[in-house]
Amino acid sequence: MFRSGGSTQLARVFGIRIGASPGWFIFLFLMIWWLSARFTDELPGASDTTTYATAVAGAVLFFLSIALHELGHAVVARRNGIEVLGIDLWVFGGLAKLSRDSESPGEEFRIAAAGPFVTLVLTVIGVVAVAIFSHANLGDNLAGDVVDSSPGLALAAWLALVNFGLLVFNLVPGFPLDGGRIARSIAWKITGDRNRATRFAGRLGQGFSYILIGFGVYLLATGDAADGLWLGILGWFLSQGASSAVVSSQFAERIEGVTAGDLMDNDPVAVPRDTTALAAQDEFFLRYRLPWFPVIDTAGLLVGLLRQDMVESAVAGGHPALRADELLKTGEGDLVSVARDAPLESLLASEPLRSFGALAVVDAEGRLCGLLTLDRVRRALAASV
Repeated sequence: MFRSGGSTQLARVFGIRIGASPGWFIFLFLMIWWLSARFTDELPGASDTTTYATAVAGAVLFFLSIALHELGHAVVARRNGIEVLGIDLWVFGGLAKLSRDSESPGEEFRIAAAGPFVTLVLTVIGVVAVAIFSHANLGDNLAGDVVDSSPGLALAAWLALVNFGLLVFNLVPGFPLDGGRIARSIAWKITGDRNRATRFAGRLGQGFSYILIGFGVYLLATGDAADGLWLGILGWFLSQGASSAVVSSQFAERIEGVTAGDLMDNDPVAVPRDTTALAAQDEFFLRYRLPWFPVIDTAGLLVGLLRQDMVESAVAGGHPALRADELLKTGEGDLVSVARDAPLESLLASEPLRSFGALAVVDAEGRLCGLLTLDRVRRALAASV
């Protein structure tokens, strides 16, 4: 939902790293404390241990619901060919970190709608569980107004209630919430312009954030300090995310039409694939003083990106006769290359470009056309500001 900083790994699901920010652990204990008070009222005959255990389970269910929501986004993103870099949980929800933005309205809609769909399923599971196992009024159970509830029933009601709240909040049509992304996909489909659609959804998000902040101020003025402060902070974070989307869409318009082919070095020095590590060190790295060189075969097809540390390790390790292509990982050419018509906007999210400092630019057949460096991208961005 919002962007977060560094995180501690909690688990891996389907190979996807799930982490949590430092603030999440504080919020976890606060939620357990709050749920302990809630379940004390709902379970008057239960021991303190049972009440506390139920509160812990309730907090786990809350964050598990958020994690499953984000996994919904992540799984659908994978099916659409987008790499998932991980999922982070933090105080205001979760964030599925993707390697790139959506490339079509349909892709955007599918990924955005996947999370709320998972949350809807969890809501229905909770409601059905309460309806099956409760002898009281369904509404009273969901609202926590039944004083003779069991721990299992109280948790089912909590599961339904919290996921319903998450569903309603996330479907608000304001960026960066899921509802805002869905609104963006629809506006994108209608206008055919992603940047205009992003600004539209961002403005909706800003409007909703101002409503939240205003309502928070009202609650503070009427004596409800805790809820007022919480809504105010939440509205502020939402405002930041929405404003960032509006600014980024305006920036994207300024760099629209700029491609990798426009920024690349058209005459890069390339290393033949059968060059030995010792020869590469002497004839390329020591001569040109660059940290990397593209490696090509006899037909000019890209094999990979040879880096100085690879050559130095081979020579120092007593393997100076290893060929350049033997120092590269299989299939590395696809990882370190980009099409010459790739837009500059897509390059900003390129992890290989950030990691290696350069990408090889290739044509449709995979032949080397040029070399794109991080420095060239930065200069292009500076010129467009």
